[in-house]
Amino acid sequence: MISLTLNYRAMMGRAYPRMVGVLREPSWILFDILLPLLGMGAFIYYYRAMGAPEVYTGFVVLGGAMTAFWLNVLWSMASQFYWEKETGNLQLYLLAPMSRMAVLAGMALGGMFLTTIRAFSTFILGFVIFDVQLETSNPWGLVAVFLITMVALYGMGMLFSSLYMLYGRGAWHITNLLQEPIYLVSGFYFPVRQLGFWVAAAGSIIPITLGLDAMRQLMFSGPEVDPFLPWQVELVILVGLAFVYLIAAKYALAYMEHLGKREGRLTLRWQ
Repeated sequence: MISLTLNYRAMMGRAYPRMVGVLREPSWILFDILLPLLGMGAFIYYYRAMGAPEVYTGFVVLGGAMTAFWLNVLWSMASQFYWEKETGNLQLYLLAPMSRMAVLAGMALGGMFLTTIRAFSTFILGFVIFDVQLETSNPWGLVAVFLITMVALYGMGMLFSSLYMLYGRGAWHITNLLQEPIYLVSGFYFPVRQLGFWVAAAGSIIPITLGLDAMRQLMFSGPEVDPFLPWQVELVILVGLAFVYLIAAKYALAYMEHLGKREGRLTLRWQ
């Protein structure tokens, strides 16, 4: 009970600065809402100029909103411990008696506060401005897919946070390398099945690939949706990915801490 209380307080304590930080700089919210609309508009007008089915406009709006979560995982989760090392805070986390996963969970919770505002606002404005027709036949299924996708996605972020620590400054380059290709492989703006079954299957190791495909099935109708797998199957796979990534993150973080104690090279920057 003491351990659970301690980890809960550590999680909430780490989430608090990120939530308050947003309120101290309201301009960030404005820019995070309006700027993504420009990129979405470029894709939407390109699709319309090509004469693509109107449902593709909805795909772009959904994908544009979900990019906020992918970027949050890359920049506010996967690279976080590396940045903490650079600022001299990592040793404080390693010395504190709480679980390192509680710290990362707090980072995820705090980061999701602004990310959810950005994604939801972009989603609503995109649907209003571009007149997207939404057909939600199973809202509870949509909520379940979204929540499980978030758990699996942030579990992957926790795993990456420990792996990035082992590569030092390479984390920065890995983050930049992964940002754009995932937009393609995960099918942010088009049905991922268009890439072929095996490419889509390989891309499914990233939870947002299956999450987007399942959400499109639950939000739109017609042959243009072109699902990779039935959304019920994708939901089951997402549950499995969430379990695998969280367990892998636990062991990877434990290994990172063990490596730091054995070799003393996690919190020190060698010249």
